[in-house]
Amino acid sequence: MKPSSQVNCVDFPCLDTRRSGYYIPDMKVEPDRVSIMLISEAAPEKHSDHYYAGGNALFAQTTLLAFQDSGVKVQTLQDILDLGVYLTTAVKCGKTRYGISTPTIEAYSHLLEKEMDLFPRVKVYLLMGDVAIKSVNLIAKRNKDLRPIPAGSTYKIRGGEFSFRGRRVLPSYVQAGPAFFVEKVKRKMIAEDIRKALVIAGQ
Repeated sequence: MKPSSQVNCVDFPCLDTRRSGYYIPDMKVEPDRVSIMLISEAAPEKHSDHYYAGGNALFAQTTLLAFQDSGVKVQTLQDILDLGVYLTTAVKCGKTRYGISTPTIEAYSHLLEKEMDLFPRVKVYLLMGDVAIKSVNLIAKRNKDLRPIPAGSTYKIRGGEFSFRGRRVLPSYVQAGPAFFVEKVKRKMIAEDIRKALVIAGQ
């Protein structure tokens, strides 16, 4: 199954994202083998930097480092997929500025919800950064579910035990992109959260 064949944006209503950066993972994945869904912020500016672009894609480089920091011996994105980890973004187009507006996150959350539904055996959602956290909270609100992640800084809440539709939810920090290389304290916490997700998922 290719997620891009199941989830599509047709009208591109958002004003603060770059449509040319639109990307939904288009590689083949076996849904029943996915036990962890890692959701980061937004698609990169260039398609060549997306998780599954191959080569020296920036998102792949920093994510591999994050998993290596957590003690997992991985060398390629396929190694991460083989662990049962599916990587995606909450916002499917590239950003045009630093922040992303709530209406834009809400619009893309409909696509993210459809994407989440593709993986019925997920045990853990790793929410990498405020946009991913907000997106899942908006999905819950729209469906009149309990809010999965409480308000507050990630630093204060990340040790809590949260769930969404019977799955564990771990709020963390953005691991995809250049900021990962310089924020050493956050890098350590990201590694801790990845280790925790793997344990919960039985990896």
